[in-house]
Amino acid sequence: MVLQSWFDHATHQSQANGGWVIAGAPKAVGLTVARDEWRQAAEDMATHGARLLSLWASRDNDGENIVRAAFIAKPGVLILSLPVSAAEADYPGIEQWFSSARRMQRAVADLSGLRATDADTRPWLRHAAWSEDFHPLVHANTPPSSAAPVIDNYAFVPVQGDGVHEIPVGPVHAGIIEPGHFRFSVVGEKVLRLEERLGYVHKGIERRFAEMPLLSGHRLAARVSGDSAVAFSWAYCQALEGMAAANLPQRAAWLRALALELERLANHLGDLGAIGNDAGFAFGLAQFSRLKEQLLRATEHALGQRYLMDFVVPGGTRVDLSSTGALVLIESIASIATEVDTLRTIYDEHAGLRDRFVGAGAVTPVLAAKLGLSGLAGRASGQAFDLRCDFPCDPFGDLSPKKVVRTEGDVAARVAVRFDEAAESVRLMQRILLRLPAGSHQVALSIPDEGAFGAGIIEGWRGPIFLALEAGVGGMIRRCHPHDPSWQNWPVIEHAIIDNIVPDFPLINKSFNLSYSGHDL
Repeated sequence: MVLQSWFDHATHQSQANGGWVIAGAPKAVGLTVARDEWRQAAEDMATHGARLLSLWASRDNDGENIVRAAFIAKPGVLILSLPVSAAEADYPGIEQWFSSARRMQRAVADLSGLRATDADTRPWLRHAAWSEDFHPLVHANTPPSSAAPVIDNYAFVPVQGDGVHEIPVGPVHAGIIEPGHFRFSVVGEKVLRLEERLGYVHKGIERRFAEMPLLSGHRLAARVSGDSAVAFSWAYCQALEGMAAANLPQRAAWLRALALELERLANHLGDLGAIGNDAGFAFGLAQFSRLKEQLLRATEHALGQRYLMDFVVPGGTRVDLSSTGALVLIESIASIATEVDTLRTIYDEHAGLRDRFVGAGAVTPVLAAKLGLSGLAGRASGQAFDLRCDFPCDPFGDLSPKKVVRTEGDVAARVAVRFDEAAESVRLMQRILLRLPAGSHQVALSIPDEGAFGAGIIEGWRGPIFLALEAGVGGMIRRCHPHDPSWQNWPVIEHAIIDNIVPDFPLINKSFNLSYSGHDL
């Protein structure tokens, strides 16, 4: 019934009658359901192959709690809203159909105080940083700084049996890696179980959004996860521009696509080197680090920043691309592509790398579908989903990107997907630079009315970046919820490591290379 309602309304739901809008594809529809319909709606989504994009909590104009869940399927994006009355302290959990909802529901409990029924009650983001009865998105004042934190007695799931012992790793790691705790249950070196705990450097981003003007939020969005700055800031601007009914100049859209592919290529270059290094091939790290640096320098020369934190702005881009900058990028990208081809041959023919890559950290297509694995890791496990191809916003419809899919699901497959996607990004950028439309790169935006809703969804280098935005009084943000695909993919690593040896964990983990920062909202 819920799904049929979605199809019935997908073509004519609009902002004027309370719907969610996205500037570009896919179409977004909002639907409010009652408590006894919430789980049925989730089951309907799962039955029809929908993907869970995110789950979060918000409040309406009267201050009443609302739990929201965003799904994507063939008709577009559906955002379900469940009002939760003041007399209710909980809402029905949906992890039975979408396992990735477990941690999202725990984050909702920490931030908003709303708990899912029959769900894991352990904290996820709090880490004793504030008292258990304080909820950052509900209470106006922060807890007194003099209050002594109460350390949580966090109950990791034990594994028992002859010869089983635990290896705790982290949360503090060597070097500059962000904190995360990994609890291994092993027999000898074989891993029987891995349990993760993240969220150690909670940044208060969602609360900070509510203190900012709508026209300034893109800068904070770009800093949710710094390696995905373009994707997050574009998703924010996509939501805002949809709310403002803005017509983005063609040149601005093409420049954004160029920046997104530069970001994708830079990350793939860095990861290919790091994965090689984790397999004992330091030559790969040296060469790919050099190529990434070459790309970052060309990006700075052409667009003003090595990492494009402030490139995407409401209504377009902060700067334009000059003919000189375009020539620098064309030459640099062509040079990098030639060297990457050579390095791929070296990787493919190196017996030591093949021995470490093939079969390590395998995630079957069946398991990937069940757990909701997304992005490049999902495509390496047979999940043929890429927003640039399946729901292309401008200019990807004209660029016609090629979808890269493998089915083996191991480290070797994730490396192959990176090589193929790097080559495809090069092709797309060359096409953009040769066909970049003339005209303005930015237009002014009107400030959306209070109560307007917008959503943004962009295929970042890791996977789908989703962002939900609500307009408040006087041009301020009432609520902004950004979502990194690492929420879906971190739990999959717990399965990928089973029956592998402990020394292969860094390699398997790096082959996913998920965001710690994207969790610590």
